[in-house]
Amino acid sequence: MNQTFTKPEKIRFKHVDYAGIVFYPRFLEMLNDLVEDWFEEALDRPFSKIHETNGIPTVDLKVQFKKAARIGELLTKKLWVIKLGGASVTCGFHFEDEQGNTCLEGEVTLVNVAITNGRDAIKAEAFNEEMKALISKFIL
Repeated sequence: MNQTFTKPEKIRFKHVDYAGIVFYPRFLEMLNDLVEDWFEEALDRPFSKIHETNGIPTVDLKVQFKKAARIGELLTKKLWVIKLGGASVTCGFHFEDEQGNTCLEGEVTLVNVAITNGRDAIKAEAFNEEMKALISKFIL
């Protein structure tokens, strides 16, 4: 059975604005942390290794802010795969509070890229079969 990748996130002082709610760019940082954790923990491809020769930039992002999150709350962040292409993967994501209310949801498309030695050029590079098999476990 396919699965979602799930991580908790405690809302800290560093996440909030003067009104005491999560400042919207912090939500995007939390999303990036979720993607990075997914690659490391579930796909055995930590960013520290990826970025030696490759990258996985975001090329499309759709976000809906549904409910404010406040300092001290614990969010559950979930990520799953909607579509797996040759070099790209589109993931759905959902952040909810402890009562199950949606705070944030959307889609992010990532592309696997090769980076030249001088880091002056990048181009899409297909995922290998092993990586496709690992990513496929998260298709819902």
